[in-house]
Amino acid sequence: MSILTLSIILFALLFLFLGSGLWVALSLLGVGMAAMALFTDAPLGLVMATTIWGHGNSWALAALPLFIWMGEILFRSKLSEDMFTGLSPWMNRLPGRLLHVNIFGCGIFAAVSGSSAATAATIGKLSIPELAKRGYPERMVIGTLAGSATLGLLIPPSIILIVYGVATEQSIARLFVAGILPGLLLVSLFVGYVALWGLMNKNSLPREDTRYSLREKLYHSRRLLPVMGLIAGVIGSIYAGIASPTDAAAVGVVLALVMSWASGSLTWESFTEGLMGAMVTSCMIAFILAGASFLTVAMGFTGIPRLLAEWIGGMGLSTYTLLAALTVFFVIMGCFLDGISVVVLTTSVIMPMVQQVGIDPLWFGIFVVIVVEMSQITPPVGFNLFVLQSLTGRNILTVARAALPFFLLMLLALALIVVLPEIVTFLPENM
Repeated sequence: MSILTLSIILFALLFLFLGSGLWVALSLLGVGMAAMALFTDAPLGLVMATTIWGHGNSWALAALPLFIWMGEILFRSKLSEDMFTGLSPWMNRLPGRLLHVNIFGCGIFAAVSGSSAATAATIGKLSIPELAKRGYPERMVIGTLAGSATLGLLIPPSIILIVYGVATEQSIARLFVAGILPGLLLVSLFVGYVALWGLMNKNSLPREDTRYSLREKLYHSRRLLPVMGLIAGVIGSIYAGIASPTDAAAVGVVLALVMSWASGSLTWESFTEGLMGAMVTSCMIAFILAGASFLTVAMGFTGIPRLLAEWIGGMGLSTYTLLAALTVFFVIMGCFLDGISVVVLTTSVIMPMVQQVGIDPLWFGIFVVIVVEMSQITPPVGFNLFVLQSLTGRNILTVARAALPFFLLMLLALALIVVLPEIVTFLPENM
């Protein structure tokens, strides 16, 4: 059977499983089992057992539930309220005024939660009613939240970067550090766009008559100190080489518990809810990773990745052409699957192609995450759009239209890291 026919059969089987509502993890396992049973002579049960155990028994993977738990603790604390109070005095004189609170608030919360959905829900619950009450245009409020919440996937500690690191055997510490400058680039592009929009639409913004002295601004900013200390502790310890990502995640959980207790929001109920939420999310991701690891090995037995890489290499595609094709592919995949599923589904087939044309796997990890971020605000299944739809009560197309400028800004950021790969590689190379 030709490699093309085999690939079509397996892809059709995968979409049949996913379309029937079968869990992503079970769909991956099913396709892997079919590939092994029908197209190879390898012992199916033995390969499945050793692969799932070998990939699950990973110390690097221990960081995943810890960072998720840290985000769950802070999600239930007064952190978002403190951030709004601490940031708003500094923003009300900028073009765009308090719309910037959404961007910086999401950027800060993204750095401690690692989840774009949690970022959108947490900051949105606070800022949407507050900005609506002050008379800010709803479209810009929704758009800034939709775009900025995706930073949870990129700004470390990022759950999806841990998943990519485990799936492709890349250093998670280096991936975290590689995400810092692209994350700051996206924040800068969002702030620049909102400022430009604010200058061109002054009459659409409400007047902010409250004026703060420098002393008052600094006084309000004291509420930002705990979360900034947490970010500096987690990321700084990894960058300095003091702690591994797993060690830093454990420290982050302890600090998050202390912060939540100090703010008065840590109760037995919130503690157990956070623990259960983290367990459910971690189990889901671990199950998907187990299915993906088996599918990766099954694909290796069939020879599809190697032959596909040779085929791509024989076509003589330039690096830019391949990246453009992969961007379209990932955005389309992201319209139907969540970001983690997209990463684990595609790495086994995509990575040999990427390495064939000489693309750095570390750089490619950040590239993939930005594209997955874009798919989070692309209908019909952009997850952040659903979160904001539930918070605002607007239909999905209204929310998607508000998010469109930020989708285009992410596309610009993607182009910049392609033209200037040093944006991604500078910090990891100087660790």
